Amino acid sequence: MVIWGSNQKRTDIEELLLWCNFSPKSKSHPPFIKTMVLRVLVTGAAGQIGYAVVLQIAKGDVFGPETPVVLVLFDIPPMMQALEGVEFELQDCALPTLKEVVVTVKEEEAFKDIDYAFLIGAMPRKQGMERKDLLSANVKIFKSQGMAFAKYAKSTTKVVVVGNPANTNAFIAAKFAAPTVPEKNFTSMTRLDHNRAMSQVAMKCGVGIRDVKNVIIWGNHSSTQFPDVTHATVTRNSTAVGADEAINDKEWIQGPFISVVQKRGAVIIEKRKLSSAMSAAKAACDHVRDWHFGTKPNEWVSMGIPSDGSYGIPKGMVFSFPVTISGGEYKIVQGLHLDEFAKEKIAITQKELEEERDEALQACA
Repeated sequence: MVIWGSNQKRTDIEELLLWCNFSPKSKSHPPFIKTMVLRVLVTGAAGQIGYAVVLQIAKGDVFGPETPVVLVLFDIPPMMQALEGVEFELQDCALPTLKEVVVTVKEEEAFKDIDYAFLIGAMPRKQGMERKDLLSANVKIFKSQGMAFAKYAKSTTKVVVVGNPANTNAFIAAKFAAPTVPEKNFTSMTRLDHNRAMSQVAMKCGVGIRDVKNVIIWGNHSSTQFPDVTHATVTRNSTAVGADEAINDKEWIQGPFISVVQKRGAVIIEKRKLSSAMSAAKAACDHVRDWHFGTKPNEWVSMGIPSDGSYGIPKGMVFSFPVTISGGEYKIVQGLHLDEFAKEKIAITQKELEEERDEALQACA
């Protein structure tokens, strides 16, 4: 048994041992765990999505109201003044969970010792730009950031890539972050598509969002993604039934529903003349919150993760799967039946990701 003098300072590990010895049945966290500070990086923090994300992180919506955060805001040098403006606004919010704001345009400062990273900054697709041009530009960004992870980050850093093409950007960042940060710690955001799918089903069935569970987004965060309600449930009058039964419209499920979710981003750009920001920021925060705290029993979410070969998807390809999360670790939901329609849709999005991957690797050479 370890005994400390009353004037002797204890380390965090010693505090944990002491707490475990004296509070073995306590359901609360050790006191020092509650106050452990998380260092959270947001790239592209001066942009629309970054601006919306940082407030949610700072006020405790992602890591909880008892976890202080240091927000590291990173962007390109021309955006430094805008970053400082975001910093001032965050200070003016007077948030109890915001311990510090760091603004920087230097990778060696931004990526050092971070716990979580939201990689939002990326080259947007412009008029007349082909996909290969977009990939080439972003490969350089995410290769550089991957190397920064390898050089400055902790091995436990967890990353969500939001900047498009998100799946392939995550693949490239993971490749160049190795071996410091493991491949499994790099994910891409398909939670926006997942949320869109839930919303469409809820509106179709006339129920609340909380009554729709276990939709799936398979594949790429692009117009080839496959939104799947085959295994989803809808609760009506306190009874959960299969979503296909609740919807009772196979033509809608295999047609307009898929099309609306696939094309939603483009429609919003057409309407707003700007890309999705509010909904994308909320989805990124949903993604990381569930990764941090875990999913509810018998529920899953969609995440772009490096494939382990499940459902025939090539190993290492960053592909959206249904996952459950516990203890900070995600696990692909296994054993789901895929009919021929689903297999065809998944093959289409897999092919696109293979093409993106090959083009990105060629651009890295």
